[in-house]
Amino acid sequence: MCSILGLLNFTRKISPQEIQTLNTMGKTLIHRGPDQNGLYYGDHFAFQHNRLAIIDIEKGRQPMTASHEGYEYTIVYNGELYNTGDLRQELLKLGVKFRTYCDTEVVLYSYILWGEQCSSKLNGIYSFVIYDSKEKRAYLSRDRFGVKPFFYTFVEDALLFASEIKALLKHPQVQPQLDHQGLWQLLYMMPVKEEGTALFKGISELPTASHAFYTPTPGSPEEGLKISNYWTLEAYENRDSEDTIVETTRGLLVDAIERQLVSDVPLCSFLSGGLDSSVITAVAAQKYKTEGRQLATYSFEHEGNKDHFQQTLFQPQRDEEFALYLAQHLHTHHRTLTATKEDLVGYLNDAVNYRDYPGMADIDSSLLFYCRQVKNHHTVALSGECSDEVFGGYPWFYRPEMLTRSFFPWIHDPHARIGLFKPELVRPQEGFEYTSGIFRRSVEACPTLPGESETMRNSRIASWLSIHYFMTSLLERKDRMSMASGLEVRVPFSDHRLVQYVYNVPWEIKFKGGVEKSLLRAAMQDYLPDKILYRKKSPFPKTHDPHYEQLVFHLFRKRLGSGSGVLAELLQKDVLNRLINPENKTWFGQLMGVPQLMAWLVQLDYWFETYQVQLEL
Repeated sequence: MCSILGLLNFTRKISPQEIQTLNTMGKTLIHRGPDQNGLYYGDHFAFQHNRLAIIDIEKGRQPMTASHEGYEYTIVYNGELYNTGDLRQELLKLGVKFRTYCDTEVVLYSYILWGEQCSSKLNGIYSFVIYDSKEKRAYLSRDRFGVKPFFYTFVEDALLFASEIKALLKHPQVQPQLDHQGLWQLLYMMPVKEEGTALFKGISELPTASHAFYTPTPGSPEEGLKISNYWTLEAYENRDSEDTIVETTRGLLVDAIERQLVSDVPLCSFLSGGLDSSVITAVAAQKYKTEGRQLATYSFEHEGNKDHFQQTLFQPQRDEEFALYLAQHLHTHHRTLTATKEDLVGYLNDAVNYRDYPGMADIDSSLLFYCRQVKNHHTVALSGECSDEVFGGYPWFYRPEMLTRSFFPWIHDPHARIGLFKPELVRPQEGFEYTSGIFRRSVEACPTLPGESETMRNSRIASWLSIHYFMTSLLERKDRMSMASGLEVRVPFSDHRLVQYVYNVPWEIKFKGGVEKSLLRAAMQDYLPDKILYRKKSPFPKTHDPHYEQLVFHLFRKRLGSGSGVLAELLQKDVLNRLINPENKTWFGQLMGVPQLMAWLVQLDYWFETYQVQLEL
């Protein structure tokens, strides 16, 4: 895993000053690639790269250039390919002579020989740009579910791109401006945001499953960027028998997990003791056992949760007992990492710095803490992320009232957060109409079949929304917090072959017997003991220690009382009293109660201050 950064200008040559600026921008992304860095440029392009070396450590340096039929092709790539071997064999038969064993070269030759068809052949997580000297154009691509980031903007007559927003903001002509549309996404939708946006005005994100050509175009440089989808979920009638569906699902999932075990550096698995991480860990541990190796696993806990845990619809049980049980059952080398309340508070600002805007408060800061601890021993980790979105594990899949409220179902009350801010400044009614429009258009875009049952249609909509918004947000969080630590996290449940197949499995099979993710349980029953196989869903842990709330309240009151900053400017005067009212049981999103909301507001204030965000209201 790595960071990518670059400048494309087809109207004139890249200047030495622009190269120097690019070097400065690249330093903001060193955390994503602490092992190696490189810079390569020509007349009309300049690419900078920071590398976290995973495969072919010595020969895989970037940017990488290959010559073919008298023309040069240069790639800057961030990703991991899981069908490298398959594509390598195809390319060898076409006469390619490889110089390395890394997937970067495979991606590069895939473009050289197959052109824009290359992305649809890739199985993995990636974002990359290739400069094509033959056609005098650039090719851009991003993986199907946005596991790897890709942001871009236009500066005068050039296209500027980077793995993270902070690098773009380091350019002297890119300003951290926030208009109403960005603010509305923050206050109504976060932690999700509209596809293709980056909150900041003028900065965009290459959509998931998209690729583009950037070509010389007279006039505005924006006209030279032609974006299109190379893949999307398709709806079809699955006529397989139930037994065949279970067998096919198991085969696709096991293959995805085993493909992602390839690494030249130490690899581990995150193990919460929940169904999803346990499935990943069980398959990986069994594969390692056949090779005479022992898998390392990690579980995450919060100090004080044993005494203060509170059961909720989203978090019915603690993880520790189940994680230790399965680790012993699978004979893994297991460690439990514990975050203190001081860790959670201490990492709140760092989490903003790495995500480039406030996300999920202590959910982000704890993950950042855990990833830094894991990095002390491992460079690659497998995670159970994405299973709930694929197999229907969230309550809104089977509770119709959550899906029919005409807004994103994981947000219990869309007005709760924005209601804390001065209405004359944030214009809540306009904001609700804007964000509701995003929701409606997403539902309308969901692939369905004529005449299918309402239950099946609703399950598709729940999957579509979850995959395009909630899952994207979780993957973004995982990428930023892990890469901030120089740790690569892989997500086997996001294998597009598995996602496409399960999307078309009848809901009656996915929810058989009224049991969430019953298809996954049936497919993996030979891998897990019943205690784990039938455990209720339990998400990423959050702290229940009341002392954490006290620390956050102190920070919040300090920032609010300073008289400066966005909190003092935008919040209504009675917000503090409303939040600390003992009767306030408001939920501001999944896993976000009052303590998390106060921490999020602290992050928001810090973000405006540190990033010098300019409000254009």
